[in-house]
Amino acid sequence: MSDETSDIMTQFLGGEVPSSVEEMRSMLDRLGGFLNVDLPQVGAFHEAVPVCEGVTADVVVPEGEGPHPVLVYLHGGGWICGSPVSHRKLGYRFAEAGFLVLNIDYRMAPEHPFPTPFDDCVEALRWAHAECGRFGGDPMRMAVGGDSAGGNLSAAAAAALHGAPACPKAALLIYGVFDFADLQGLHADDGERSAGASEEAMTELMMDAYLGSENRDERFRDPHVSPIRVASQLPPSHIVCGTADGLLSQSKALRSTLEEAGVAHEYFEDEGMPHGYVQMEFLPPARAAIDRMVDFLRRTL
Repeated sequence: MSDETSDIMTQFLGGEVPSSVEEMRSMLDRLGGFLNVDLPQVGAFHEAVPVCEGVTADVVVPEGEGPHPVLVYLHGGGWICGSPVSHRKLGYRFAEAGFLVLNIDYRMAPEHPFPTPFDDCVEALRWAHAECGRFGGDPMRMAVGGDSAGGNLSAAAAAALHGAPACPKAALLIYGVFDFADLQGLHADDGERSAGASEEAMTELMMDAYLGSENRDERFRDPHVSPIRVASQLPPSHIVCGTADGLLSQSKALRSTLEEAGVAHEYFEDEGMPHGYVQMEFLPPARAAIDRMVDFLRRTL
């Protein structure tokens, strides 16, 4: 890893936390430039395919003949940053494994606060179900997945489509946010280390951008915001989080709720891994986590 990459990784992993939406976007753009090199070989790539007004998808087609199982991917970035470009290599990894990947560029806060990102993702799933055949996809074998804010949107959108034709058959929930009411007391390492003031300020910035500052308690109870409230409506789910991630309690809470609801699920914790690690392939657990998710999708779809 180069010195410049190391500096950016240090910032990303807690050395210098961005204090504004613009700083967060700039940091993730620079980080993505290092994390998305040496893309795997795939069959085809279609950039910025129109989905609906203001929404596009990067479509990554696997090699070989279809129909292919489909993964609709919703990128992370705190509802304020990120894009299919920042998560391109991760999408290519799933396509390399044989999945048609539709990496969604949904609209983001603060320019487009809730419910726009949620609505965009629901519409993207409907579009994927109707249109994936154009790219060799099988709409009857469709999953949704996402990391961080994308994990939140994946769970919320899947639950909202419960029972509908476009409801995904499986969900990848990667260090996601599932209960906003619990976000105000984030702890890492199972509660042994509290988030610092700067991390708390960044969390507040993201929540304020996405949900606003008024009527928060009411917003937190909305299942489209906190999908743990409708976890019984989730499809079979694969949950993964690192033990050094401040969102670990979110994944643990969702696992418990799914157990109580009798929803099929898998749960994994990767020791010592920080938030965002699945994209950090220089960390050995990253590829192992992707391989587990691929195996889950193959068994479930």
